[in-house]
Amino acid sequence: MPPTQTYYQPAAPALPLPVPGKSPYRHPALQPVIYKHISLSPPEAGSSVNTSAVPSLTSGSYSGSSSGDHESSNGGSAGVDLMELMHDRLGNAINPMPLDRSLAKQAQTSGELNAKHRELLELQALAQRRLKSTRANFADGMKAAKEVRRDLEWTQKRVSTLKTKTERKYPSAYQAANRRYPAPIDC
Repeated sequence: MPPTQTYYQPAAPALPLPVPGKSPYRHPALQPVIYKHISLSPPEAGSSVNTSAVPSLTSGSYSGSSSGDHESSNGGSAGVDLMELMHDRLGNAINPMPLDRSLAKQAQTSGELNAKHRELLELQALAQRRLKSTRANFADGMKAAKEVRRDLEWTQKRVSTLKTKTERKYPSAYQAANRRYPAPIDC
């Protein structure tokens, strides 16, 4: 098995999002990704065996010999934890600032929407109270208008009756008063 092989695989092109007020940011998709295969021999029977579920690649049993293996020929990358290296690469691959900003904006918009919803509910309750009081006032006004109409009809009937009685009882005086004070003409 060859000790080291290096592959360059171009990542899928993606355009970086512009973030104002930040230092220039290079999107990791635009940088070549380097994959390295590390050839390691299994631990020997006399050496200590790692009993954890995930074996550490930097432990003594997997470190290999220092004469001619991958780490020594690669320029001294011994002691580098691959999990830490993967964590650092993945951490740098995603910029959390746009997500944080969008979450903050979403929370702010949700708060404003809830406030407007509560305000609309309050205004709706106020409008219902006003409508109820307006209906009560309108009903009272209609009742008063019917009473006034009934009183006017009674008064008109009473005046007509008095006019007829006066005309029969005092015809000459009624004619003189009628000439002197003529009745208004209805339009």
